[in-house]
Amino acid sequence: MVKEIPLVWLPGAACTGCSISLLNSASPTIKNILVDQIVPGVHINLRFHPTIMAGAGEQVIKALEDTMTLKKGNYVLAVDGAIPTGPTANYCVMGERNGKAVNIEARFTELAENALAILAVGTCAAFGGIPAAPPNPSNSQPVRKVLEAKGIKKPLINIPGCPPHPDWFVGTVASILLKGLPQPEELDDNLRPLVFYGKLIHENCPRRAYFDEGKFAKKFGDEGCLYELGCKGPITYADCPTRHWNSGTNWVIGAGSPCLGCTQPEFTGYAFYEKLVDVELPVVGAYWQTSKEGK
Repeated sequence: MVKEIPLVWLPGAACTGCSISLLNSASPTIKNILVDQIVPGVHINLRFHPTIMAGAGEQVIKALEDTMTLKKGNYVLAVDGAIPTGPTANYCVMGERNGKAVNIEARFTELAENALAILAVGTCAAFGGIPAAPPNPSNSQPVRKVLEAKGIKKPLINIPGCPPHPDWFVGTVASILLKGLPQPEELDDNLRPLVFYGKLIHENCPRRAYFDEGKFAKKFGDEGCLYELGCKGPITYADCPTRHWNSGTNWVIGAGSPCLGCTQPEFTGYAFYEKLVDVELPVVGAYWQTSKEGK
C-alpha cells in the first residue's frame, strides 16, 4: 500500500521560474518526483499545476476544487508568486465560478483554509519579491502577510530564492514526509528551513580569504572579494557555495558575479551592483582594517 499525499501548486504573480527550477531537479529527477515514491511507501500526487499539466479548462478547475473538498485537511498547498490583493486585483485569474472570474487571492484563501500545510516557493511567495516592489500597483503581498490578514493559521514554510534551488523544495518535502512538519527550532525567523538557509553565503564563499585580506575586486573579472561590486553574501542565508546549481556545475560567484541576495526579504530593496552600506559585517576582517588605520 502506497500513501498518496495530494499536492496543489498555485501560481501567483511571478515568472514561472520557480516551476522551471523544480523541473530541472537532478536527483531525484522530475519524473521520479511525479511518478515514483519520493520516500518508501509515500507518493506525491500532484493534482494541480497550471504550468505543467496537460489538461485545461473546466475539468482541471473541477480537479482543483474536488481536492479542496474531498481531501480537506490532507493536502499540501504550494504557492509560487506573490498574491495580488488590490481592490480591483483581477490578476492571475484562475477559472470561473457562476460565470465570474476567480482571482488568485480568492483561490489562495479558500485553498489555504483547507490545507494541511503551505509551502511558499520562491522569494515572491515568501517575501513579495519583484511583484511587491514599489510602486506595486496590484498591492501584491507575500503568502505570510495574506494568511495573517485573513486570520488563517496554518503551518507555513518559506523556500525563497529567485528561483529556489530544486533541492531546497524537494528536500523540504522529503523531510516532511519522513519526519512530519518541521519544529519551530528547525526554521529561522523568516520560516526558512535551517538545513538549507542556516549559514551565510559569506561563511563558505571561496573568495572569503580575499575579504579577510582586504583585497577587493574593482571591476568584474578582477581577482578579489566582490563586496565592493555589490555582493550581498555577507547578509544572505543559503547553501549555494556548497550545493552549486545546474546539477552541481557552478554557482553565481563561481561564474564571477556577486551574490544578489535573492533568498532574503530585502531582495528588491537594494541596488544589485552597489556596495552594501550600514551593514554589520563579520569581524574576521577586522585585522586588516585596524592595521590600515594604524591601530
